[in-house]
Amino acid sequence: MANAKIVYATMTGNTEEIAQAFQESLKKAGAEVELTDVNDAKAEDFKNFDILVVATYTYGQGELPDDIQDFYEDLKDIDLAGKVYAVLGSGDTSYDYMYCKAADDFDAILTEAGAKKAAPVYKIEFNEYDQGKLDEIAQALVNAA
Repeated sequence: MANAKIVYATMTGNTEEIAQAFQESLKKAGAEVELTDVNDAKAEDFKNFDILVVATYTYGQGELPDDIQDFYEDLKDIDLAGKVYAVLGSGDTSYDYMYCKAADDFDAILTEAGAKKAAPVYKIEFNEYDQGKLDEIAQALVNAA
């Protein structure tokens, strides 16, 4: 059975809600899942999991949230070859040129670290996620692990 780690950053609770819903999707797909607020996570923890998931919002003018910046930077020094990943982003489309940019940034850094993307970045308006889409991404991750 594949094991999964979801690390999330949240300010309003939207991204936490998405991460919790995705945790259920992964469990339904057959994975063992650990859900962690980024304030309690270390990038190095990803080495111990088959499936890696980052759920984040985008702050300000397209920046990473303050509480997830160190986690992001630390990923640059870790080899994640052999791992599969997905990224979930919550955002506001009124900021179209930077909509869910932090999720795109994590997509790039996880690829650079050697992990394999199992599904396209799922960008979600506020917390209006589609549970079926979350289930689909979770199954893709489990199948690829």
